[in-house]
Amino acid sequence: MSLEQAGLLEAILFVAEEPLTTAEFAQVLEQPKTEVEDALRALKEDLEASGRGVVLREVAGGWRMYSHPEAREHLERFAATEKATRLSKAALETLAVVAYKQPVSRGQVAEIRGVDSERALSTLESRGLVTNVGHASGPGQALLYGTTDLFLEKLGVGGLDDLPPLADHVPPASIVDVLEQPFRPESSSSDSTS
Repeated sequence: MSLEQAGLLEAILFVAEEPLTTAEFAQVLEQPKTEVEDALRALKEDLEASGRGVVLREVAGGWRMYSHPEAREHLERFAATEKATRLSKAALETLAVVAYKQPVSRGQVAEIRGVDSERALSTLESRGLVTNVGHASGPGQALLYGTTDLFLEKLGVGGLDDLPPLADHVPPASIVDVLEQPFRPESSSSDSTS
């Protein structure tokens, strides 16, 4: 097994969210299945022999990396920390609004999301993903929020210009119309024909 092939396998395993079959690896690496199978088994043995923090297992018809069983106690302690917890759906929605609309006030975020976002903003601020970037002009001078360099780092982008265009995630008007139909008020009886 070449170092290059082992490194490619590790990189793919690192980002995979579910077990990958040997055939899937072979397709991605453009290599024969038998060669990839041998490389996966060699990587598994290498990880076990080197005392690394991860192990490679063949599960559910595919291959996946797991933390080493002997690291469990330390991982449980880490999992109890605030840094280890994942962001809620509300926090992710709020983060998306701030990322694309910044600078934005708490009230504007709530208006876009349709629910109060104070707690989500507080969570994002405590995690260092958003920060106060100033005050709105006008009555009340609301706090304005923007994303941080840590947000860019976590997302793996160099700047806000590297965010995917929002239009790529908006469904066509015909789909929006179908989705909104149940929420539209019914036509009045005078509008209907008999």
